[in-house]
Amino acid sequence: MKKLLAFTFVPLLLILSQAKALKRTAIEITIAKDATHVALIKADTVVVITGSTYLFTVDTPEDKGLISTSTTVNQLTREIKSKDGSLQTYRITTKDGSSKTEGALITGDKLVVTSGDKQTEKKYIIKLQPMAIGGNLQLDEQQITTNTSTNLTLYFTAGQRSPDATVSISLPKGINATLENTTVNVIGRGDVKLKDLSKQSIGRTGNHYSYSKVGSITITSTLKGQILNFKHLDLRPANGADLKIVISNVNLPVADKYLFKASYTTSKPEILKSPGIGSEIVILTATKTISDFKRVLKKDIRYKELPSTYTNATFKWGSNKKPRNIQVMQSLDKGKNWIKASASIDQKKSTATISNLVPNKLYTFRLLITTGAKKDTSNSAYFYSGKMDIKDFGVNADGKEDNTESINKAIAYLNKIGGGTLLFSQGTYNVRTVHLKSNVYLYIDKNATIKAIKGADAPESTWFSDKKYRSGLSPTDPGPYADPENYMTKQDVGHHYFRNAMFFGERLDNVKIIGNGLITGNGHLVNGDNVMKNAPDNRADKMFTLKLCTNLEIGGIHREEDLWYDAEKDEPYYIGNNGSKIFDHDNMLKIDRGGHFVLLATGTDNINVHNTYFAKDSQSNARDIYDFMGCNNVTATNIYSKVSSDDIIKPGSDCSLGFTRPARNYKVRNIIGDTNCNLFQVGSETADDIKDICVDNIYVLGANKAGFSISTNDGAHISDIHLNCGHTGKLHSRSKMYRTRAPFFISISNRARILGATIGRYVFTENGVKHDELLVKNVNIGKVENIILNGIDVSEVYGGSSYGGKNGRWKAYDGSQKKATPIIAGYKLPDTDSVKGGLNFKLPNGQHTGYITNIQFNDVHILVKGGNLASDTSNLAPELGVGQYNVANLNVQPSYGLWARHVKGLEVTKSTFNYETRDSRYAIFLDDVLDAKISSVKVVRAKDNNHIIKLKNSSDIAITDILYYKDAWENSPAKLPNIHSKKSNENGQYP
Repeated sequence: MKKLLAFTFVPLLLILSQAKALKRTAIEITIAKDATHVALIKADTVVVITGSTYLFTVDTPEDKGLISTSTTVNQLTREIKSKDGSLQTYRITTKDGSSKTEGALITGDKLVVTSGDKQTEKKYIIKLQPMAIGGNLQLDEQQITTNTSTNLTLYFTAGQRSPDATVSISLPKGINATLENTTVNVIGRGDVKLKDLSKQSIGRTGNHYSYSKVGSITITSTLKGQILNFKHLDLRPANGADLKIVISNVNLPVADKYLFKASYTTSKPEILKSPGIGSEIVILTATKTISDFKRVLKKDIRYKELPSTYTNATFKWGSNKKPRNIQVMQSLDKGKNWIKASASIDQKKSTATISNLVPNKLYTFRLLITTGAKKDTSNSAYFYSGKMDIKDFGVNADGKEDNTESINKAIAYLNKIGGGTLLFSQGTYNVRTVHLKSNVYLYIDKNATIKAIKGADAPESTWFSDKKYRSGLSPTDPGPYADPENYMTKQDVGHHYFRNAMFFGERLDNVKIIGNGLITGNGHLVNGDNVMKNAPDNRADKMFTLKLCTNLEIGGIHREEDLWYDAEKDEPYYIGNNGSKIFDHDNMLKIDRGGHFVLLATGTDNINVHNTYFAKDSQSNARDIYDFMGCNNVTATNIYSKVSSDDIIKPGSDCSLGFTRPARNYKVRNIIGDTNCNLFQVGSETADDIKDICVDNIYVLGANKAGFSISTNDGAHISDIHLNCGHTGKLHSRSKMYRTRAPFFISISNRARILGATIGRYVFTENGVKHDELLVKNVNIGKVENIILNGIDVSEVYGGSSYGGKNGRWKAYDGSQKKATPIIAGYKLPDTDSVKGGLNFKLPNGQHTGYITNIQFNDVHILVKGGNLASDTSNLAPELGVGQYNVANLNVQPSYGLWARHVKGLEVTKSTFNYETRDSRYAIFLDDVLDAKISSVKVVRAKDNNHIIKLKNSSDIAITDILYYKDAWENSPAKLPNIHSKKSNENGQYP
C-alpha cells in the first residue's frame, strides 16, 4: 500500500511542478486601455506607431515644426499591461541586447517582459508602422438604464492635428443614429443636426480659405451596427473634443455591454490612419437597475444664497413606463449605513427633492426600488450641504506654500461628486494655474486672497506657428496674411494662447468665481505683447481664461442697488432707495494686477460679470479688464476700475478658435473707470458680426483713447449699439465722460485679419500725401449701423487718464495732452486714378466705400478744451488704412464739435457743442455725409471764423433750429437760417 502511495505521489508532484512551470511560461501582455501609440500585439511582435505631424511651441523656429510621432521607450512601457493581471516588469533593449532606457524606438528593438517572481521572461520584437496616434473616445455616461429613453453623448478627440481629416465612429447594434435624431459639434463650432452639417457656417473667411463647409457625414449600416463617417474636417485647431455627438432618445431593452469604436485619418503632412484600439474604444454598460440617478444642478447665471441653497437637493433619473415603488435612501458615512430620506418623489417625472438637510455634511443618496421580489438599488449621487472649505483638503493658507496641486485636486473632487462650492476661507493661497471644472464654484471669502506665483501652465502647442507675427500691425506688415489659413496670425498673441493663465477652463458649463475677497496677479501676470520672450516660468498673461464655455459668473456678492461714482471722495457708491450714497464695498470682489486680461472669454455664452472693484490697492500690471471674443448673452453690471491700461469692457470677435464666431446680446450697466485706452470698445478684433449691445450709465474718469468706441476693422457687421437708452433697466443718471481724448470714436478700417484674406502693397496719393501701404483685396469693407447715443454729458476733453501714476490721480490740462473731436469715420479705398499702376482689384461686393449708417446723437452735451486756430479748418484726416483704428491715426480734425466722414443717415438733436477756450474751427464738419438731420442744437462760433458748419461732398442735409453764440457761450445768441440741401456733392459753409 505504501509503495502504491509513493508511486502515485511522485507523478502528482511532477504534474503540479510541470503545471506551475507551464504557468510561468504563459507570460502575455495586452494593450492598455488608454494606449495611443501601440497598434497591435501578436505572438512575439509589438507594433508601435510612427509618423509625423506639425507641432509648434512658442519657442519652435518657423521651419522646425515638422516632428516625428515615433514612440519613446517610456511611452511604450506605460501603454502595455499584463494580460492576466499578474505583476510584470518591462525593459527595452536594442537588437543586440544592449539596454535602452530612453529615446525613440526603432524597428528591431526588443521588449523584454519579466514575471513578478523573475522566474519567467519573454521577448517581443518591436516593429514600427506608419499610423496616426490613437485618438480618445469617451462617453458622457458609461452606464445606462434599460428601457429608459435617454440622450447618449460621445466625445472624440484625434491624437494629432490635421486638415481635411476623416473620422469614423462605429456604433453597436441597438443604437441607431439618423440624420435627424443626432447632432454633432465639430471643434466647438456649435451643435447641429447631422443633416445640417454640410450647411453649417464656417464663419467669415476670405476666398483664399480652402474650406467651404464644416464637413460631411454618411451613415453606413453593418451587421454589427452603424458607422458614422465624417469627412473633410479641419482638425488643425485644438479646442477640446473634436467631435461631440449626441444621439437622442436611445432606449436599450437588453442589459449588456455595448462597444463603441473610433478611428481617424490625417491628410497632412502624410496620410495616416489611427489603429482604432486602446483609447479609441469605449464600452457602454446597460443595466436593469437604475444607473442614471443624478443630482439636478441649478444653473442660474446669478449666484444668490438662500436658506435652502445648501439644505435642499433635487435628483432625477430616467423615466420608465412600468410603475415602480421607489424610495430615496441617504447615508452620512459614504454608504456604510443607509436610512430612508425624507423626500418628495414625483414618479411621473422621475424626480425627488430632499429638504432640510443638516448643513456642512457630505450626503450620499441612492434609490431603493422595492417593486417585485428583489430589492434593487441605483447608482449613488452626492451632495455637500454647504460650502466645502479648501482647508479640509489639507491646504495651508499661510501665503508661503504653493497650493496649486491641492486646489486642483479639490476642484476635481467636487466635479466628480456632481458639483459644489469650494470655499476659500481666511488666508492667502498661492497658485500657478487653477484648472476650473464644470459645476464647481469658487467662493473667495472676505479675508481670503488668491495670489498668482510664477510657473503657470505653458502656452499650448499648435499646428501653426505665430512666431513671425505676434502683436501690432503696421500698414506695411504682411505677417498676418502670409498664410491665409494660419489662424494664429489673425490676432495679437494674448488672444490665441489660453492655458498660460491663473485660472483656465475649456468646454465647461456652470462655473462661478464669486465672493468678496481678493484675487491678485501679484506682479506675475505679464501685460506686454512680448510675453513669449520671457523665461518659460513667466509667460502667464491672463487671470481668467474661459474658452468655449457656457454659464459663467465672475463677481462679488450681488446687490440690487446701482453702482455710481462720487467725485469728491473718488470712490464708487451704491445708490440707496432714498438716493443716499452707500460707500460700503464689502460685497465687491477685489481684483488687481490682472496682466494682459483679467478675463479673456472666447466663444463663451451666458456670462454675468458684476460687482467687481479693480485696482483698489495696486494699479500696476493691469491691461484689458473684460474681453469677450465671440461671446453671446453677456451681462456686465456694477464694475469699477480705478485704473487700467486698456479697455474695461470689450466685445469683439477673432480667429483664435480656428474659426470666427458672431457676438450678440449684451447688457452693460454702471461701468465706471479710468483707462489708458477706451472705457467701452467694440473691437478692435472684429472678425465676425457683433450686434445688439445696450449700455447704460457709464462714467468715464479718464480715457487716453475714447470713452465710447465702436470700430469694425476686419469686415464685420456692427449694428444696434445703444448708449443710455434704458434697455438694461431704469436710467438712474446721465452718462458722464471726463478726461477723454475723444468722447466718441466710431470708425471703419479694412485690416481684415481673417482666414483667407489676401493683400497687396500699393503706392497712392491721398489729399496730396503719398502713401505706401497694404490694401486688402478680397474682404468686404465692414459695416457699422444703427447706433444711438443718448443722454450724455462730456467735459474735460483731453487724454487725461491717471494710468502710470506719475502725476497723482489726474493731471490737469496744460496744453500738452492729446485731444480730439468726437469722430465718426467710415472708410474709402483710394480711387484708381490715384494709385500707381491703378487699383487692380474689386472687393467681392463691388463696394468702394464703407459708410457708417443710421447714427443718432440725442441730448448729448460736449464741452471741449478748444484753443485750435482757424488754420486747422483745412486739415484733411487720412483714411484709416490697415492697422489704423485709433483716434491718433486721424490727426487733428477741422471741427471742434463733431466730425463725420462717409456717413449715411446722421441725426443730431437737442445737443450742445461748446469750448472752454476760443476754438476757431467749425462746430460741425460733414464730409461725404448723405442724409443728415441736425436740429435743436446749440454751438459757439469763434469770432475769427464766420462759419459754424462745413459741408464737403455731402447731400440731402437738413439743418434746422440751430442756435449759436458769438465767440463765447451765451454771448449774443443768434439763429442759423434753416438749411435744406438736396444737392449732390454739396460743398459749403454756413452761415
